[in-house]
Amino acid sequence: MMFARLPRPPRGLVRGAFVAGALAGLVALAACSSPSSRFYTLGADSTSGSVAPVSARTSAAPAWLIEVAPIDVPPQVSKNQLVVQTGPTQVKVLEEERWASLPGDEIRRALSTSLTQQLNTIDVYGTAYPDGTPVYRVSMNVQRFESWPGSHALIDAVWSVRAVRSTAVMTCRSVVSEPVSGGYDALVEGHRRALQEISAQVASAVQAMAASAPQGKGASAGKVAAVATPPCPSAGGAAVAGS
Repeated sequence: MMFARLPRPPRGLVRGAFVAGALAGLVALAACSSPSSRFYTLGADSTSGSVAPVSARTSAAPAWLIEVAPIDVPPQVSKNQLVVQTGPTQVKVLEEERWASLPGDEIRRALSTSLTQQLNTIDVYGTAYPDGTPVYRVSMNVQRFESWPGSHALIDAVWSVRAVRSTAVMTCRSVVSEPVSGGYDALVEGHRRALQEISAQVASAVQAMAASAPQGKGASAGKVAAVATPPCPSAGGAAVAGS
């Protein structure tokens, strides 16, 4: 009995299929062995437990509003990856340790949340608001945002509070350094505590501006009032404020 011999596939085709299979296996192996990224946020602060639940806070319109503007941060740390100090003139960019959003956005969101909770008011940035309601605009320029693993987290910021429809502006500086233990979770928590200290100073500044605002007809909509600017809040702990 005779059997028909099946034709062999071209040698190049076999070799190509083998190479493609090997490459696919290597890609799959690399994907399995690559470390997954971890994401951090400044949005939740360690004092949130002392804030009343939303359902227990009043929904009445506040006497005055705040407007937290976008925040500038140094360009070397304005990226999703955590940037840590390894020396006075050296930094390391951590590819697997990342912020949930850009640091400027993280700081603005955390500052806005902290201020609205401390002052029981509303952040109306990008939102329409009544002409007759006083508004205090908060601006911040972070000049240093340093992360020293196992040592400290430092925020050096110049910030201002300006009464909209008024000439009153308070400009201050806060430098806060928080000690941290090892690990990136502790480093992020250190930045969160530092920002909470700064937000407490900003809240005091807003309250002082509101207390010194003219009352009655002089504060009506459409009129620009010239008022004395209160001094910067006194520093507490590691925070330093100056006008």
